[in-house]
Amino acid sequence: MLSDATRAKLSTISTATLCTILFKRGLRNQFIQDVRPIKFKGKVMVGEAFTLRYIPAREDLNPVSVFLDHAHPQRKAVEECPPGSVLVIDSRKDPRAASAGSILVTRLQVRGVAGVVTDGGFRDSPEIAELDIPAYHNRPSAPTNLTHHQALDINVPIGCGDVPVWPGDVVVGDGEGVVIIPAALADAVADEAVEMTAYEDFVTEKVLGGHTILGLYPATEERHKADFAAWRAAKGR
Repeated sequence: MLSDATRAKLSTISTATLCTILFKRGLRNQFIQDVRPIKFKGKVMVGEAFTLRYIPAREDLNPVSVFLDHAHPQRKAVEECPPGSVLVIDSRKDPRAASAGSILVTRLQVRGVAGVVTDGGFRDSPEIAELDIPAYHNRPSAPTNLTHHQALDINVPIGCGDVPVWPGDVVVGDGEGVVIIPAALADAVADEAVEMTAYEDFVTEKVLGGHTILGLYPATEERHKADFAAWRAAKGR
């Protein structure tokens, strides 16, 4: 389970930093491909994955009347995704029809869900862009999901933008996109990311002052390690 401490740490970290740390652990395929924020509002999205899986729609089984069923998987996912979690939708990288629209995303926001991600598209995207909830997709898509997507399962392992996502994995999204952290690694990755971010901030400050990156990034000279320790003490980091 994602702790408050780890959530707080990850909320200060970029997906770029997390991708490097995951790469060092042998995980090369954790950044969801071709998915970006509808409108980034400057706040990092962090939450545990709650998943929804679509398969290609079969017309005789996917008429508009399926929404009369309160247990329809799409509607059920919107009503059951826990507060603080991120709804991650497997739309098979197919944005020809919407994965959801503004009413469902608004409902997720009101319920306290931390964000929503699809490797397809959202309809009503201008309205979703103005909501507070972070939303990530491939591109806007006006057609109803029923046109090409048939909701089948919730909270099962899925693929989203070529990334495997298990329920409970930690989802982090920033202005660049979304990365998936395996649940068992979240605490260790967050701790390392805080350290790495501190050093990167130190390096950025030095480079802005005209310093060469050689010997500094990465830190291959002892003097830079000493300078960094002094910088951390001065900055309280």
